[in-house]
Amino acid sequence: MSESTATSDTVLLRGGEVHSPADPFATAMVVERGQIAWVGSEGAADAFADGVAEVVDLEGALVTPAFTDAHVHTTSTGLALTGLDLSDAPSLDAALTLVREFAAARPADRVLLGHGWDAARWPGGRPPTRAELDEAAGGRPLYLSRIDVHSAVATTALLDLVPGVTARAGYAADGPLTRDAHHAVRAAALGAVTPAQRTEAQRAALAHAASLGIGSVHECAGPEISSEDDFTGLLRLAAEEAGPRVVGYWAEQDVDKARALGALGAAGDLFVDGSLGSYTACLHQPYADAGHTGTAYLDAAAVGAHVVACTEAGLQAGFHAIGDAAVAAVVEGVRAAAEKVGLARVRAARHRVEHAEMLTPETIAGFAELGLTASVQPAFDALWGGEDGMYAQRLGAERARALNPFAALLRTGVPLAFGSDSPVTPLDPWGTVRAAAFHRTPEHRVSVRAAFTAHTRGGWRAIGRDDAGVLVPGAPADYAVWRTEELVVQAPDDRVARWSTDPRSGTPGLPDLSPGGDLPVCLRTVVGGRTVFVRPGE
Repeated sequence: MSESTATSDTVLLRGGEVHSPADPFATAMVVERGQIAWVGSEGAADAFADGVAEVVDLEGALVTPAFTDAHVHTTSTGLALTGLDLSDAPSLDAALTLVREFAAARPADRVLLGHGWDAARWPGGRPPTRAELDEAAGGRPLYLSRIDVHSAVATTALLDLVPGVTARAGYAADGPLTRDAHHAVRAAALGAVTPAQRTEAQRAALAHAASLGIGSVHECAGPEISSEDDFTGLLRLAAEEAGPRVVGYWAEQDVDKARALGALGAAGDLFVDGSLGSYTACLHQPYADAGHTGTAYLDAAAVGAHVVACTEAGLQAGFHAIGDAAVAAVVEGVRAAAEKVGLARVRAARHRVEHAEMLTPETIAGFAELGLTASVQPAFDALWGGEDGMYAQRLGAERARALNPFAALLRTGVPLAFGSDSPVTPLDPWGTVRAAAFHRTPEHRVSVRAAFTAHTRGGWRAIGRDDAGVLVPGAPADYAVWRTEELVVQAPDDRVARWSTDPRSGTPGLPDLSPGGDLPVCLRTVVGGRTVFVRPGE
């Protein structure tokens, strides 16, 4: 990709494919003062060639809006990138070997941090015992979060740093920690990370996001997840340095605290329940492989009171809800809030629900009625769905098939915003779009175009911006340039299987994301007209 520079702040991109509803045949684009100024044909671009600061020869590359990842834990993502990653460990023995190697390589770390283990995928299906971890870590403090980050295993040396941990709810003498015990141990582990290490991790996460064409992330922080210093430090870093935009949510029922910290809402991972993998998602019926229904952290009355407080304060409310009982409690609570402050005000606030995996026709209708945004993660289905996946183990095949019903949400008019919940699943925007379009349950699939919109414009709409996430004049110049194969247009009568390259369709094309094929490679990412990533050699 070649370029030349001049003296103004106007940039002309030409000679590629520009994904824009303003002109489905666009091959050129002009950016001026951080906004899209024009999109159109190659021939018309000649009128802009003189006096621009930069001319970018796209050499046939695709230009799209930059992605928005609507649910990220930035510091944890950075620590996973720079720390111990157990997500590919094929067995318990392999995981323990990785712990030994990591401990030997990090002799100066006050606490060893790791993430991503999933005993459900290991032969035998059991997590490590405390004795096994003590041996592998050489007696040092060690914290290993499960892939869903709702439980963890830890060494004796780390537990000794948390007074009274054995009396906390969720403590297990020789098993994964959940609930309050997990929150306390995680706080102790993350508290051992120095400010310099934390900033390094944040930079690593944002740089990685930019390299994937992600122009914005929604940071889901809170007192049980990170810390106030972590949150404000991240917002400050993003404001001062080139990189993806960061929109912050603080998950606490203290509206004044959220506002003081610079959060857009007292929202994000404000837990109504936990996760399916850790048996803490709150269900109407018991787990198929456990004799209980999970954990409820907030009831409908608490949800309603929080929505009223946020609505009256002009902030977004939002909740983490995965199990069907938890999602029903959110809908009941938001409806009660609407009865108190008015449905129009509640809908205008665009309150959010994170994950929202176990939905029924009734709760989907409630989302649509109340204007709730479903902030969802299609990669969860790719990782845990299917007849033999974790969902089926926890819920049985029938209930598992009902999870993550993206098509039903769209048909009912529920706004979707796609994210990764990184580091639970990796930052991978095109993989996320593919996961939604090729959902393991066919009736839940959506078109590539709808999935792409949910991962670009949907994230902007979730924060109340309807003017962004699309390449049209006047929109913010947040875009990515991609090397990809031939573009295709899905036939309107088939969400996934039938494709067309006929230019007469008048619809902008997108890459063919059929399973097994290569995903697009990001060549450049631009945020607000400022280049934040260029692939080396391009």
